[in-house]
Amino acid sequence: MKPDLFQAPDYYNLDDLLTEEHKLVRDSARAWVKREVSPIIEEYAQKAEFPKQIIKGLAEIGGFGPYIPAEYGGAGLDQISYGLIMQEIERGDSGVRSTSSVQSSLVMYPIWKYGNEEQRMKYLPKLATGELMGCFGLTEPNHGSDPGSMITNFKDMGNHYLLTGAKMWISNAPFADIAIVWAKDEEGRIHGLIVERGMEGFTTPETHNKWSLRASSTGELIFDNVKVPKENLLPNKSGLGAPLGCLDSARYGIAWGAIGAAMDCYDTALRYAKERIQFEKPIAGTQLQQKKLAEMITEITKAQLLTWRLGVLRNEGRATSAQISMAKRNNVDMALNIAREARQILGGMGITGEYSIMRHMMNLESVITYEGTHDIHLLITGFDITGISAFK
Repeated sequence: MKPDLFQAPDYYNLDDLLTEEHKLVRDSARAWVKREVSPIIEEYAQKAEFPKQIIKGLAEIGGFGPYIPAEYGGAGLDQISYGLIMQEIERGDSGVRSTSSVQSSLVMYPIWKYGNEEQRMKYLPKLATGELMGCFGLTEPNHGSDPGSMITNFKDMGNHYLLTGAKMWISNAPFADIAIVWAKDEEGRIHGLIVERGMEGFTTPETHNKWSLRASSTGELIFDNVKVPKENLLPNKSGLGAPLGCLDSARYGIAWGAIGAAMDCYDTALRYAKERIQFEKPIAGTQLQQKKLAEMITEITKAQLLTWRLGVLRNEGRATSAQISMAKRNNVDMALNIAREARQILGGMGITGEYSIMRHMMNLESVITYEGTHDIHLLITGFDITGISAFK
């Protein structure tokens, strides 16, 4: 088992922009990843299994709803702290960060923002500790980038709702205790429903044969005339804007998380290049490898500045959906390019599980697609700057 020698790059002294609390939160998460994730993650990725034993630790470092107020079991942290936690977790593995992101932004966030006080008190404290795990059902087999065309629906049966339909590509689905499900009512309006495991007709078959996010548990949500109690409807927001508000929070976390994956690939490649001798000198002394490494640290630094500024805007309540889209798309694309370049620096060793790079690269192929694809985010930016929608 290789020791985790990761050292985080900070080329522009960005630590000067962070508070002492920010650094404490980040360093705690970093130490936990080194201790609990790095030693086991290659084995679990090879087995295509999520390491459930880390759930308690994820909760302890603030991985579940860190910005949720303390009265509901959250840590009451700001948006930059949330981002830094996601960065450190994804430095370990994108699949583990997916579990954390889903629980925080796609399960706890909608209950906190769109739920009533009874729902908040019932679910949020147990979600914060990991006693309950959740998932988020928006994407369907035939409706991904166009969620407004969903066909999952529910009917008012008087004393309950009857939910019918299916969702696909759902992180945490196979082991989730609850699902936040987005479905249309009889008028075609989208609402959020809290569906609990054990409700008759609700099943969560696991998705197998993934070459990406192998240490994350992915599945489907099947609703075969599921009776959902009326008190499980999220009452405070409806329409497509409700799930998209959750996605804003998740995409923001991903923008930070992708930097973590990029930093790990860069740090691995830099260390390897200094140690690998060819033609009687370290390959770090060759022009082509220095070009790769110099471009990597430049792109990481740009992404750090972009995301820190976005965090400030989020804290002030001024960040727009389009700004979040830009950061998600840019940072994941940046991380994927760095993973590919870093793999080349390692040569053949880069494809083995002895190093993290190939695992990051495969994971990022999912991250660049989920929570809005690379292309969709470009069109969101395009719409924002031109005022003309390319979607229709």
